[in-house]
Amino acid sequence: MIPRALTIAGSDSCGGAGLEADLKVFAALGVYGACAVTAVTAQNSRGVVSAGELPASLVAQQIDAVLDDVGADAVKTGMLSSPAIVAVVADRLAAHGIRNLVVDPVIVAKDGTHLLTDDGVSAVREKLLPLAAVVTPNAPEAEALTGLTVAGREDAARAARALVDLGAGAALVTGGHLPGPAVDILWDGSERVVLEHPRIPGPPVHGTGCVLSAAIAGYLARGHTLTDAVARAREFLQRALEETFSTGGDFRLFAPFDGRA
Repeated sequence: MIPRALTIAGSDSCGGAGLEADLKVFAALGVYGACAVTAVTAQNSRGVVSAGELPASLVAQQIDAVLDDVGADAVKTGMLSSPAIVAVVADRLAAHGIRNLVVDPVIVAKDGTHLLTDDGVSAVREKLLPLAAVVTPNAPEAEALTGLTVAGREDAARAARALVDLGAGAALVTGGHLPGPAVDILWDGSERVVLEHPRIPGPPVHGTGCVLSAAIAGYLARGHTLTDAVARAREFLQRALEETFSTGGDFRLFAPFDGRA
């Protein structure tokens, strides 16, 4: 069968992040993509204008509708917005026995807009992390989830271990917010993997976390091991970062992903 992946995330009106970016990545990897919408945002390359979440019951119904019919070889979560949505997402994924779950803990947008409440962060920590095959926070998100300061490579490694101690199968703490080369730290409970890439000069790129986590889910759906999926996804992201464009706003956007698998 064709590989299938489900993204449970918010909608980004400019198409650079959120479920729109996830579906583009799935398509580039030859994976059939389905979605459950958690929230709708009005945003562009300058930032988030406004956002509104969907009823938690409707999010649950979307997940059930997809998994009862199309199914999914991997699932990723993005913007979950509230504790109620986190709770129903965790409940439905547990009910369906999803194993290849990639949790991208979207907490703050690049422009500083908060996309998840403090209670929502606690709900992710308590309800969703124990279901995750891998969680993929950047440094600020890792700090919010663990309470640790993440200011360098060793801090990131400690945070990754802490996230696994909280129940995640593995943790990839990304280094885009840290000084020096872009260094991502993967800890799977037994092995530490360091992924280092040169930084691409220019303004920040909108949607990097979404693209990385979606690519991990896509490669898991295609049958790769977790470590291999993470490594391949990081290479996918690096190639994508080399081809971005600007609309004149504060952030760059990814060019189409065609042919990047």
